[in-house]
Amino acid sequence: MPPTIPPRNPIGDLFGGSLFVSGGHFLLVAGELDGMPSVHPGPLIIRYGVRFLGKLHISIVPGLVALDYGDFLTGEDAWSFLLEKSNRFPRSEVIGYRHDGTDDMVTIKTLDIAVPPMVLAYESDTSTRPLGTPEALIAADALLPELPTRLVTYLPHYPTLADWQAAITHG
Repeated sequence: MPPTIPPRNPIGDLFGGSLFVSGGHFLLVAGELDGMPSVHPGPLIIRYGVRFLGKLHISIVPGLVALDYGDFLTGEDAWSFLLEKSNRFPRSEVIGYRHDGTDDMVTIKTLDIAVPPMVLAYESDTSTRPLGTPEALIAADALLPELPTRLVTYLPHYPTLADWQAAITHG
């Protein structure tokens, strides 16, 4: 009897801050930005998309991994497998939603696991279409230990909006 296919369960981290846009760039902000209205006041669910090989502007948020030998992985197990063991099973498939909310299924060999994941901000844990793709995290250094580890790892961090603006102007 074949195994039962579990429901999709993408990883997601709760972020109590807000999503802002500055100069056409989405930013996650732990706190407020004076004089700037937020795109979404939060809280937000932050998910992570594995980028496509050769098409780094496209990613898929894994909800389910179907291994080529018949097993299924979801949640943290699927995420850990993709980052640590997926090179041994290139024909396995990832089922999820792309960065634009489109339902998709791709083989692992079409993904670029070596590139940092795309960070995506969602309104809720049931949303499939992100509100935006943040490019930076604005948060005081003292707040970093309270934030999700993956978020701090995958997004560049700046203590203030002015620090981020200086980095993109001179970077």
